[in-house]
Amino acid sequence: MHDPISVAGHGHALFTDLYELTMLQAYVEERMTDVGAFDFYIRELPPGRNYFVACGLETVLTALENLRFSDEDLSFLASLDRFSDKFLAWLADFRFTGDVYAMLEGTLAFPNEPLLEVVAPLPEAQLVETLVLNQIHFQTAVASKASRVVTAARGRTVVDFGARRAHGYDAAIKCARAMYIAGYDSTSMVEAGRQYGIPVVGTVAHSYIEAHDSEADAFRRFVKLYPDTVLLVDTYDTLSGIDRVIELARELGEAFKVRAVRLDSGDLTQLARESRRRLDRAGLTHVGIIASGGLDEYAIESILKAEAPINGFGVGTRVNTVADAPNLEAAYKLVSYAGQDRGKLSTGKVTYPGRKQVFRRTSDGLFQGDIVVRSGEQPAGEALLHHVMAYGRRLRLDPKPLDSARSRLQEQLAQLSPELKALAPPERPYPVTISESLRRAQRRIEKLYQGVDSPASA
Repeated sequence: MHDPISVAGHGHALFTDLYELTMLQAYVEERMTDVGAFDFYIRELPPGRNYFVACGLETVLTALENLRFSDEDLSFLASLDRFSDKFLAWLADFRFTGDVYAMLEGTLAFPNEPLLEVVAPLPEAQLVETLVLNQIHFQTAVASKASRVVTAARGRTVVDFGARRAHGYDAAIKCARAMYIAGYDSTSMVEAGRQYGIPVVGTVAHSYIEAHDSEADAFRRFVKLYPDTVLLVDTYDTLSGIDRVIELARELGEAFKVRAVRLDSGDLTQLARESRRRLDRAGLTHVGIIASGGLDEYAIESILKAEAPINGFGVGTRVNTVADAPNLEAAYKLVSYAGQDRGKLSTGKVTYPGRKQVFRRTSDGLFQGDIVVRSGEQPAGEALLHHVMAYGRRLRLDPKPLDSARSRLQEQLAQLSPELKALAPPERPYPVTISESLRRAQRRIEKLYQGVDSPASA
């Protein structure tokens, strides 16, 4: 596995906000190095969404195992004139030595449930806040939308075409990863294929067609090199492009092996119908039709409701950028320090204190609801937070984590009610209950902070 985050050739120790480091220096000076626990959770679903797909855990675990401050990192920090030599020496020996509890990738998740809990000496758990939020927030957002695309496609092939409009190098690669977990069949991003073993696909662009003197000549030459290719037919006029494919099939006879044509613009439903009619009339019933161009789950649902004869979709930009919900209300909050509950009371951002577990009830093969409890409680159901890292080393050594996450999501979607899998919001959202013990703990925090300086003094 390659370094999960690499910016301009550097590692990821400085992939943090400055205030994390200023707090670290203060913690070290105050000797506040007891164990702290932080929860990562998402406060609410974006409009129109019914669930999240937990994603990004493997990236975070790899980063935590390799978190180091290089000499170059320390020299840069020294140049800021904010940090003492003593603190920089402390950073030189920094290693993440904590534990992580998390929902496994591909798990369906819902608002206000911890997707991940970091339990570590307070400075360590604090430092990784930016990293955890960045990687799990983004990959969860992409996987959650991509899952809806796959559902809308009703079993048809879906390919990631979005790297060129993703928001950066790391984003493009992590998008391909998240989309594969969500059920995409392949990606056009070669580096994602190298890093993660995702199948890579790709044929030809409009520029190749334009570079030749005629569309027919471009098709002829490309098929000679790649006989079983997919031909892009809309460079000039889509239906004329279909006619060129038919002419080529007649010219090549049994040597014609083109497996599909791709439509990338215009009214995809009408063009697919007429393309199918012409191909079938020419005896090319085996040639499939792939559609691309600004698609998302809503466009695909509309196209298939109209019974367009499309065999697969290339979907990138609107999923890679999570166009309709580019940011989630994700949070990484301190819930315990030195064995004492901690919590936030800000209006609209109240946190439930203490370490937690999430249990999911199933009946008649369908998920019935989740309950978030204090760690140690044992309600009925399956526990969703797994111990995945101890003392800075991962515990679950899955040789094929991507395949496992992909299978896990498919199994869980099969247990989600049809109303919750649909694109439209259901009459009633998936039920998530907060246990009474957690509510009592939150009320205790409220009372402690009413005229009292700290929980420790109460």
